[in-house]
Amino acid sequence: MASSTPSSKQKQDSELLFKGVICALIGLVILIGPHFARSADMGEILRQAYLPGWFALVLGCAFLIRYGLIRWRDRARR
Repeated sequence: MASSTPSSKQKQDSELLFKGVICALIGLVILIGPHFARSADMGEILRQAYLPGWFALVLGCAFLIRYGLIRWRDRARR
């Protein structure tokens, strides 16, 4: 297994953070969207998409937890 340079590790960590935030935001928008939809049709579409909304939210939270664990582990090594 090839060792990572510090800059590539930082890039991977920041990408993990970015993915986590984006996935969590998409999930939240899908889940709370029906309450703010102005059109009844759009509200119904968003209500039917609750499973992908929950999946995106859970996946985003998992990415964020992973990012936090990586940061915590790196801080503990110092």
